[in-house]
Amino acid sequence: MANIFSISFNLASCLLVISSIFNQGADCLQRFDKQPVYSEVNPGEDIKLDCKIFNKKGSCSWQKDNKPVGIYLKKYEWAGSESDGDCSLWVRAATLEFDDGEWECQVTASDFTTQDALTSTPIRLVVRVAPQRPRIEFRSAQLLPGHNVTARAGERAAVKCVSRYGNPPARIKWFVGDEDVTSASRQSDAPETDNPKTAAAASLLEILLDKDRHGQTLRCVALHESYPTKSLGVEARLDVTYPPEVRLIGAPVGDLEEGQPVVLRCVTDANPPASVVWRRAGRTDIASLEESLQFRPVTRRDSATYTCQAKNTLGASEPITVYLDVKYPPQIKSVGKDRLTTATLFSEVAFECDADANPTPTFQWLQRVGSDAVLVRSRESRLVIANATYEHQGEYVCRVTNVIAGQERPVQSEAITIQVVGAPQVVREEMEVVAARGSDATLRMVVCADPRPNTASWEWGSLQLKAGEGIGKYQAEELKQEGREDCYEARLYVREVEPSDSRSYFLLVKNERGIDKHWVRLVVRGSYTEPISMMTLVSAASGCLLVFILCVLCAVYCVRTEKCCFSRRGDFKPTDLESEKSDIDSMTGRKTPRIEASVLHGQHNGPGEAMYCSTPTRRLAPPHPHPHLITGGGSGSPEAMKNHHQQQLLHHQQLQQQLHSQYELQNHFPRRASGGAGGGRSSSKKRHRERDRERERAPKDTNVFAELQVPSVSNNGSTMSMSVSGSLPHRMNYYNKSFTTPLGLGPNPGTYFTPYPSQQLTFRPPPVHNQEETTRRSNSSMQLRASHHYQPHSFDKAEI
Repeated sequence: MANIFSISFNLASCLLVISSIFNQGADCLQRFDKQPVYSEVNPGEDIKLDCKIFNKKGSCSWQKDNKPVGIYLKKYEWAGSESDGDCSLWVRAATLEFDDGEWECQVTASDFTTQDALTSTPIRLVVRVAPQRPRIEFRSAQLLPGHNVTARAGERAAVKCVSRYGNPPARIKWFVGDEDVTSASRQSDAPETDNPKTAAAASLLEILLDKDRHGQTLRCVALHESYPTKSLGVEARLDVTYPPEVRLIGAPVGDLEEGQPVVLRCVTDANPPASVVWRRAGRTDIASLEESLQFRPVTRRDSATYTCQAKNTLGASEPITVYLDVKYPPQIKSVGKDRLTTATLFSEVAFECDADANPTPTFQWLQRVGSDAVLVRSRESRLVIANATYEHQGEYVCRVTNVIAGQERPVQSEAITIQVVGAPQVVREEMEVVAARGSDATLRMVVCADPRPNTASWEWGSLQLKAGEGIGKYQAEELKQEGREDCYEARLYVREVEPSDSRSYFLLVKNERGIDKHWVRLVVRGSYTEPISMMTLVSAASGCLLVFILCVLCAVYCVRTEKCCFSRRGDFKPTDLESEKSDIDSMTGRKTPRIEASVLHGQHNGPGEAMYCSTPTRRLAPPHPHPHLITGGGSGSPEAMKNHHQQQLLHHQQLQQQLHSQYELQNHFPRRASGGAGGGRSSSKKRHRERDRERERAPKDTNVFAELQVPSVSNNGSTMSMSVSGSLPHRMNYYNKSFTTPLGLGPNPGTYFTPYPSQQLTFRPPPVHNQEETTRRSNSSMQLRASHHYQPHSFDKAEI
């Protein structure tokens, strides 16, 4: 590790020595410390051209336009100590002719072997010359003062700005109004042909003109240091031409009412200026050639549509229209020729209200009733009374109304009068008068007639009472004038009314044109049962309906409860018998009988009744000691048949006793009614426990179905059997409640009862007188019919 560090240190030392030697060699050469730069000077002013050399060994000199320049007092002088490497030069009283050009600073080599001579980069010394004032040219012509740049809207205008004889060339900028648009221009400089020391600056501007540019100022500005203000500019006005456009001023807002002044102005926007024409729709003449159309004041006759249009050399504007809708309140022209109209009763009367208004008015025909009351008879301009009655007579006015500026403008016509003449007419107003028993009652009716009624009387029952007369507690007043014209009031006073006064009272009125009669009813309280109010009836009906619904719900509940009780009763039902049979079989260890396959296939050798026994043990047991056999030939005598039937009767009596014992066992179960919805489940469990205890106490070998047999008849040899079509049932476990007598316990021996009396299977042996008769009858056929409760299919005819 120490050796490696020592080698590295020695290498660094060597590199440092080499670098020092190289720098010392480089420092021995001369080089520029500062070179001259581009400079501008005004005529007659001095300017210094800087040039400094580092490690200067040679001689300094200057060149202008590749020509050596000597050192002359008060023209070209050294600006510093040449021995210190400062080769800067003063140019005194600069002139365009002698001093404007390209200058270079040069230094000769240190010696002829070093070759380190220096020459600076040529730089430009510009002796400024102020350019001429700029000018604007458009379409190759100079714009004179007061002239404009004229172009049509939508065109691109090419405008040039020229500044000549400047050194250096002027820098040109463009402005439209206050907007600098120089970026849209291109400037080019070129020496003047007659004075190459100066140049001409030209800037071309292309601008898109629209009507918004119209009237704006286009300004060209030349920037130069020789200008006293550093810049000079020239201006021109943009004159953009376009066809006219118009807009309307002074159009009415809201409702324009007659009598107001109206001034419509058609303001145009066009270059060159346009002429304006006002026209009225529907007419060919010109309404006005002025910009303004005036109405002072406006009248209803001025209501129309007006059109304004402007034209200039470039075209015409779109027409603009305005509609003057002059509003005015209604004016009634006529309501009829006569102010008084006489109409016959029940005839037709009509009036027409002719009015002029804008907007369209509403109409009302009003009848004055009394001094203050008013009755609206019609809301149309025409009033038609189909059947004029006395209630229609009186004064009528036509009221016409419209709305202007949110305010109603009503007007009313003069009054016209309708006079009705004819027979009397009793006004049908109050049809019933109610009075308390013992109080006084006043029956009032109004009758209208023209001429006045000459006779008025009250009638009820067989009595008649003229106006102004009285009888007993009844008093009829004379007709009195009512508030309405030609109408009169008739009154009948009844003092201390009684129930017997409750009736209809008729008023009979006559005049020279006719007669009229009408009634008013007097109702005395207490004379009849007060009617039941509708609210009472509705309440009673609702109560009855609620009670009915509750009764129905209770009945449904009771039926359901009773149905549950019936399912647990001890009645001798087929389902109960089946259930008990199954319970006893389960207690004794027996199974439900089934027909063995050997029986179904004809391989059973036992007696026929074994096929229908209750248990398998019964089917497999030896033949019954008293089989139901019928023998043919010499072996079957009447005495034998009699003994056979006696034995059969004894056997079935025993079976009946067993059935009655089972029936008594069923009746030992108590009947309980359901105590309610809440206790049904507990009472059911209790009954099932009692029922199980009764079953345990029952005899273990009790089987009420063990002795049930169906006779089998053989016909092989001397024994005849009964053939069965179809398959045998698997179980004999279907019973009906109507089964009350065991098989064979009918009124006659050998009679087998089915659940229905019409389906009894009768096997009654006929009386036998001799052997031949027995043989003959044995060979005859007997048709056996069996109930489907014991045999699901059917027995065919058994041949005996």
